[in-house]
Amino acid sequence: MKLKLNLRHARLTILVCFLILFSGWFGFWLGTHEVKVSLSEESSIKINRKIPEEKQGIDFSMFWTVWDRLESDYLDKQAINHSQMVLGAIQGMVASLGDPYTIFLKPTENKELKDDLNGSFEGVGIQLGYSKDNQLVVIAPLKRMPAEKAGVKAGDFIIKIDDESTVGISADEAAKKIRGPKGTKVKLTLLHASEKQTYEVELIRETIIVASVEVEFKEKIAHLTLLKFGDRTSEEWGKAVEEIINHQPEISGIILDLRNNPGGYLTGSVFIASEFISSGTVVQQEYANGSKETYSVNRKGKLLTQPLVVLINEGSASASEIVAGALQDYKRAKIIGVKSFGKGTIQEAQDLTNGAGLHITTARWLLPSGQSINKTGITPDIEVKDDFQTDKDEQLEKAIETFTK
Repeated sequence: MKLKLNLRHARLTILVCFLILFSGWFGFWLGTHEVKVSLSEESSIKINRKIPEEKQGIDFSMFWTVWDRLESDYLDKQAINHSQMVLGAIQGMVASLGDPYTIFLKPTENKELKDDLNGSFEGVGIQLGYSKDNQLVVIAPLKRMPAEKAGVKAGDFIIKIDDESTVGISADEAAKKIRGPKGTKVKLTLLHASEKQTYEVELIRETIIVASVEVEFKEKIAHLTLLKFGDRTSEEWGKAVEEIINHQPEISGIILDLRNNPGGYLTGSVFIASEFISSGTVVQQEYANGSKETYSVNRKGKLLTQPLVVLINEGSASASEIVAGALQDYKRAKIIGVKSFGKGTIQEAQDLTNGAGLHITTARWLLPSGQSINKTGITPDIEVKDDFQTDKDEQLEKAIETFTK
């Protein structure tokens, strides 16, 4: 079944953070107290309530009042877990910034995110996001995985998970509920974006191994699909490029498909862009103090001269927008589809103690032209909407057409 992303009704908020690996340490809890805490499920903590000199002007009395009252008055004393209370305080502090990409991850959550970028985890094979109304939504079901086989479509709203409403649920909570050991079941209540009647699917979880690169040949055209920028992308990309090279000189054009690609590692975007551009800046990082760091073409590509078309849509974000924007700026490719998502900020992924993680927005990236696309996206050279009501892939057909004229 062909899957399309219907975003007439919902603009997706990409919640998977798109990472730059950066070593670091987050050793200051709540900005006020010396805390020794093990972030494992079973741990003990030692708290010193003394406020550091530089924070003397901040009143933390309410925090400790609530802490003490929970300890003294809460009915179920066994439910009080000091370690979890500390983790919750850290999560609340990070969430107070109002930036959906700056997040604190508990050890299990951090591991799940790393597994996702590595391309292997246990679940049903769906990417999660949010609509403009903050309803949990399917960005895209993964090919040949349980969700796709059951008829789940891109753009479907997830109404319930195992009969529990998803209203107000965080992406981390939803992912935790949907994922689980291989062979176990999860029931989803969903709603197609264009319909009014919900439907239910019971899915059996599997080990999900996600290829990030796929290539197929349509007559003399290579259709090269890049699904994300993860740990395996470089190796898989190299094999796909070799397949294309081995089909020369029959290949008359290449379609680079970045639709529904939520991004990943910044270094991966430079690696991919360098396949098609011989020299020059790929992307710049601009920091809060106004300083900039430039990332340029860093290798000799093998597809520098072949005619190229790039496909994007509302699900193309972050690293995929860097690639599409650079190729457009250098007039190396025609961009076809609809405006991309517009995620132009950069997160540093810092590993904390016992496997926890902190992702902090530290900069925004700029196209070679100096343009920021944050919240605006990449505008295609040729706009083509994919009609959700048809079985055709109008955007892909338009790309193929550009090579046959």
